[in-house]
Amino acid sequence: MADTTVPTAGERSLRGFTGAGYDKGRPLLVQAAWFAVLNLVFVKWWFPARWRPALLRAFGARVGRRVLIRHRVRVHWPWRLDVGDDVWIGEDAWLLNLERISIGSNACVSQGALLCTGSHQRHSPTFEFDNGPIRLEPGAWVAARAVVLRGVTVGRGAVVGASTIARRDVAPAEVVTTRDVR
Repeated sequence: MADTTVPTAGERSLRGFTGAGYDKGRPLLVQAAWFAVLNLVFVKWWFPARWRPALLRAFGARVGRRVLIRHRVRVHWPWRLDVGDDVWIGEDAWLLNLERISIGSNACVSQGALLCTGSHQRHSPTFEFDNGPIRLEPGAWVAARAVVLRGVTVGRGAVVGASTIARRDVAPAEVVTTRDVR
């Protein structure tokens, strides 16, 4: 028997989630093809790093020259990714780009970093999406296991230190670490 109770204030009913207004940007067949390629080829250690940018381009990403993408890097939607020239993306980085992620030239996304454009409306009883783009300006560095959340811009030459969570914009040349966000 189905639960038909109406949630009261503060309760969440995930059953009612619709993802209203969210467009994945490509047909289901393209999404499925990308997930197959991502999991069977793109993330594998034996797949040459120099071919990863070309594979992303084939699925709609804009990727510059001399970009190094290590193995085990996950990109949710390549068609929502812009990468400048001379960018490094380290092992186990996850670009969860429900919205656009733009990475400027000479930027570095280190090992295990997470760039997450997705979130949810915490006051929505059905937990609807609350997404926003992420922008890393030229020369920005997101260090190992750091997290950049939706809507954040990391300024030119700025650093998000190891294991730090960037919840707000990081000014150009600013260095934020876990000590700064306590």
